[in-house]
Amino acid sequence: MRERGPRRRAGFTLAEVLVSLALVGVLLPTTVAGISLAMRLGSTARHRTEAAMLARSKLDEMLVEGQWQSGNMYGDFGEQWPGYSWQMNVADWEGATCREVTITVHWMSGGREHSTSLSTLKYVEDD
Repeated sequence: MRERGPRRRAGFTLAEVLVSLALVGVLLPTTVAGISLAMRLGSTARHRTEAAMLARSKLDEMLVEGQWQSGNMYGDFGEQWPGYSWQMNVADWEGATCREVTITVHWMSGGREHSTSLSTLKYVEDD
């Protein structure tokens, strides 16, 4: 018959547990910070995309309906787009043969005001 040596129990040693806890303690805050940053950047990208789409839509509306000739105007986008507002500026361009029409869309995010602008030139016909 063979003699058996001392039995080893299956499991983790105290050193292994401490190393694992230290590793989790270092990686977890870094991972959470990375996820938080990704969510903030995603929200910023969504707001900028929506603002650019709203600016394009409002600029097209002003040009098609001829409202750009009224001069500087402002407003919001109603209940469909809460938190966004717009401002239109019309300025002379190249000796008054053209007008620069600029729509700027504003919104609040993270306690700060952000904006994006879209401009075009509109030829002014002689009457």
